[in-house]
Amino acid sequence: MFLFIGYAIILAASVGTYMVHGSLAALYMPLEYVAIIGLLAGGFIAGNNNKEMKATLAAIPSVLKGSRFTKALYIDLLSMLFEILAKVRKEGLMSIENDIEHPENSSLFNKYPNVASDHHIMEFITDYLRMMVGGNLNAFEIENLMDIEIETHHHEAHVPAHIMAKLADSAPAFGIVVAVMGVVNVMGSVGEPPAVLGKMIGGALVGTFVGILTGYGFVTPIASKLEQKAEESGKIFQCVKMVLLASMNGYAPQVAIEFGRKVLYSTERPSFLELEEEVKNRKTKK
Repeated sequence: MFLFIGYAIILAASVGTYMVHGSLAALYMPLEYVAIIGLLAGGFIAGNNNKEMKATLAAIPSVLKGSRFTKALYIDLLSMLFEILAKVRKEGLMSIENDIEHPENSSLFNKYPNVASDHHIMEFITDYLRMMVGGNLNAFEIENLMDIEIETHHHEAHVPAHIMAKLADSAPAFGIVVAVMGVVNVMGSVGEPPAVLGKMIGGALVGTFVGILTGYGFVTPIASKLEQKAEESGKIFQCVKMVLLASMNGYAPQVAIEFGRKVLYSTERPSFLELEEEVKNRKTKK
């Protein structure tokens, strides 16, 4: 929603103010638009492998959606982790073995569909719970492994944003390429009347205008939103990491989830009392 509002403001500030003293017909240069789009598409294909192109094309539609990493999601996540750790503390690590081996059939996990529907985070949780059940790694070793996995996720999640940022930076240069081609065309028509030459020069400059507007006005906001979403997607893994490590270091479930709550962004972080009340309510509903 805000993306389109921003686009509308950009167009109003550029094309809208131009309309006050100029004619939109002068900006109608379809071949130059096609050339710039073709150059951007060619640069995108030439500069990336199949994996990166697929990741970018799959990520772009997400900029039109709101964030799914809300306070409600994190309350569900922390409540679920509390229930898992409370079960482990009461019945032992082996009591959750069937849950982590078959999470899709687990009544414990299925109580939290918002979390269970994300296979990335569920895989992260069950993998490290499995290591805890195995008992072969200490907290320091698991923390190091978690950091490496989170760093890998961070790198992969930022690929689409980096690619779109590079396209945004190249768009003005492609606009100049199109403008230069137009100027070359003008140089070959120096015998034409001034009115004709003026129109041709104006048409050539449209290429620069469109390239800059496309790069900084339309592609850069997409790159910025993709980067924001990548940052958001990494925070949930840090939250799980802190909870599980706190549990491995001997803290009670209620204290362990407090470790996870503290790493959340302030805009999505539930207060201590909110989380405590939610956990109590869910325990009474069992």
